Amino acid sequence: MASIRKTTVNKHKTKRRLSGACLWLLLLILIFALTACYPATYRVTPSASSDAGQNAGMTQVYFYPAKGQTPERQSRDQYECYNWAIQKTGFDPSQSSIPTERRVKVVPMPPPGHDTAVMAIAGAVLGALIAGPRHAGTGALIGAGSGAVIGATSDISRQQYAQQMDEAYNRPNQALDTRYETKANDFRRAMGACLEGRGYSVK
Repeated sequence: MASIRKTTVNKHKTKRRLSGACLWLLLLILIFALTACYPATYRVTPSASSDAGQNAGMTQVYFYPAKGQTPERQSRDQYECYNWAIQKTGFDPSQSSIPTERRVKVVPMPPPGHDTAVMAIAGAVLGALIAGPRHAGTGALIGAGSGAVIGATSDISRQQYAQQMDEAYNRPNQALDTRYETKANDFRRAMGACLEGRGYSVK
């Protein structure tokens, strides 16, 4: 009779452990599913490189007074050649309509690695709870590994989407850059030709 009671008690303990483990496993899956549904946010920031400096450099013309022109004469010639180059090319580098900041960088929020760390910690805690007091260390390791893999997958997915958005934002700017560079080169050549015609050495 005692052995039957002991067997029955052991069966109930085993069932209780299994139902507790299943409950924790379902809770873990639910948490992972909910964090995967977390809406990804992105921040759009101007890039660190300033296009204003680049644009100014693209139309910069260096010249040397090869015939000993005075500073006043140099200033007047530069002004007249500048205006002549604008008339010939239809491009004025001083126009405010030229965008000074065109580059956009899409940054995923939270930063890369965030989900990996959070999910590893959550997995370790849940793994330790599911495994019980005797196997808490093993459960924590397994949970941390599983959580880290899921978090890394989430981080990679967010990073790839941010990269796609980044390319989509900057694709129109590449065509704009090409047009701007062509016009700037034409302007620089026109101004250089004018200055050379007035006796300057142009670079």
